[in-house]
Amino acid sequence: MENAEVRSQKPEVKNSKVWRKSLLLLFCILTSGFWILDFVFAEEHTFDISEIEKKPYHIGGNLELKPVLFGLDKNASLYKLKFYNRDEGNTLEEYDAKLQLEGGLEKGIAKLFVKTNTDYKKSYLGEDQQTTVYEGFLSIKPSSSLSIDIGKKTLRWGKGYAWNPAAFIDRPKDPDDPELSLEGFIVASADYIKSFQGPLKTISFTPVLIPVYKHVNNTFGDIDKLNFAGKLYFLFYDTDIDLIVLTGGSKTTRYGVDFSRNITTSLEIHGEFAFINNYKKMFIDSNGTNFETEYDAKSYLIGLRYLTEKDTTYIFEYYRNGTGFTSGEMRDYFSFINKGYDSYISTGSSTLLKNASNVTEGNYGKINPMRDYLYFRVSQKEPFDILYFTPSVTLITNINDKSFSFSPELLYTGITNLELRLKAAFVSGERLSEYGEKQNDYRAELRVRYYF
Repeated sequence: MENAEVRSQKPEVKNSKVWRKSLLLLFCILTSGFWILDFVFAEEHTFDISEIEKKPYHIGGNLELKPVLFGLDKNASLYKLKFYNRDEGNTLEEYDAKLQLEGGLEKGIAKLFVKTNTDYKKSYLGEDQQTTVYEGFLSIKPSSSLSIDIGKKTLRWGKGYAWNPAAFIDRPKDPDDPELSLEGFIVASADYIKSFQGPLKTISFTPVLIPVYKHVNNTFGDIDKLNFAGKLYFLFYDTDIDLIVLTGGSKTTRYGVDFSRNITTSLEIHGEFAFINNYKKMFIDSNGTNFETEYDAKSYLIGLRYLTEKDTTYIFEYYRNGTGFTSGEMRDYFSFINKGYDSYISTGSSTLLKNASNVTEGNYGKINPMRDYLYFRVSQKEPFDILYFTPSVTLITNINDKSFSFSPELLYTGITNLELRLKAAFVSGERLSEYGEKQNDYRAELRVRYYF
């Protein structure tokens, strides 16, 4: 089941030399017996003891190269906001590279895990490079039922594929590429898991402390606060259920619930609901006047995943963003940008455009900032018996203004440890609509990713 929790816990093997030697001796005896039988029946068999030894460490990662070509829409509001004092022509090139490294070290009941991400970008702005620790935490597991983690960690809460309205302590996904790794937050968390016989098969509790100070998680919300989040998980009648809460002051108190269930072996249904208490929304009118409204926001998602006998996968989700802007509020925002651009052309003053930029970051500039969205993805594994080849298409539709994004892609994994993906994205919509005012009409990219 997608995003399902661990449903059962096997007792841990005691970490003693006597116990390990006994197991190894028993395994060798059994293996020797099978080897003798194979020899009697003239079948070749080789045995390498290193195949069963678990290494106390691991190091891996991937290197990614991605050239991108953007087709610009010079009449779009967001193009005017970004390039009002530049002329980049009809297309724009960008060259991205990414190196992700991860490593783990395990000793007894303790485990250390680190994951870093280095981004390199060459664009019209010049060259930029940044290295970020995505995860870096110490995990201690004193028993098979209890684990404690301290450090920077991605929690990955929620059951949605493209969106996760109930993932209160995770950074938002990009629905255009929802499987990308995300940077975590510095937390202290625990996991207690208990299994049962009967309809309630598993229950787990995950308390999380999230400190927010000047140099610790300062992008999470208001600083100088210690926040608490908790997740209570149930596996009840083969349905995964999470109850989620976040409180503490950096953000207003919020409650969530999600579920996931396999209706059949090929059909899974999932959903999320989030209630955000006293949410404050900032917006402007077409003249640039700032407004603030406070209300209890309700966001939810319902989706399904279906796999056919021919290995065609369908993913469908409807997302209601209770914190999002209405069509009228977005039209006012785009109209204000156009007004600022006209003012710049006639007077040379960029004051209004700078004001528009200030309200864009972290507000109108969020991924999918409006109210209602549909996500639909179809992927076909190895069509026409072409091995290691998976084509797919993704459609994201803004129900409120009827604008949309359409993304076909081709994926090939036939070379060991190498992944090749060719992807395009086309946006369409009326003027003053979300996708109609994007700075790009289209985007084409080639991603070459090598795993090691």
